[in-house]
This record gives sequence, C-alpha cells and structure tokens, in this order.
Amino acid sequence: MTNTTIVLILSLISGVSFIYYGLSCFKSKRIKLEFERYGLPHRRVLTGVLQLLGGTGLLLGLYMLPALAFAASLGLTILMFLGFSVRLKIKDGFLESAPSLIFAILNLYLCIHFFQMMRL
Repeated sequence: MTNTTIVLILSLISGVSFIYYGLSCFKSKRIKLEFERYGLPHRRVLTGVLQLLGGTGLLLGLYMLPALAFAASLGLTILMFLGFSVRLKIKDGFLESAPSLIFAILNLYLCIHFFQMMRL
C-alpha cells in the first residue's frame, strides 16, 4: 500500500467521522449528556461546528487544495488533543480516552503529510 493510498484512506475515515460527530453534537441527546459530564455544555455547539468544518475541509482539501487539508487536519489535531486532555481531567479510563488520542495522532500524521505537500 502506497503512502498516497494510506493518506487517502485516513483522510476519508477522519473526514467522514468528524462530519458525523459534528452533526451529532447538534442532534444527539447522548452527546449533550457527555458535554454536561465533561463540564462543558456551553462548548457543544462550537465543538460541532469545528468538527464539521474540519471534516469538510479535510475532504475538500484532499482533492482540491493541500493547504486546506493541512489547516483542517491541524485544527482537528488540536481539537482532539484538547478532547483527550478533558478525558484525562475527568479521569476517564483508557477505553473512553483512546478514540480522541487515536484521532489526534491520525490527524497529526495527515497534517505533517499535507504540510510536506505544500512545500513541494
């Protein structure tokens, strides 16, 4: 499997996932309860908007503009590291915290890839 194929697959996984979860921030009662549990109910809508922008930017940037994909993956990396830190702060276990860390690392990988593409 080539690096280009890996980047394509990871970008599709991340982009679609963040669009799904971004929409869930507006509709899901479970997500609303989770943000209350985090002590951040006032950040739910902002998080949903950022997830939608990041997921969309990643997918559009993948095909149109590496700078857009870079910005989106950078934003998602930061968002997921912040999410991981919230999980640690509220003392969630490994299984609850792992997805945010995995998505942070995945998007950091994409961010580095798109940054290198922009330099060419």
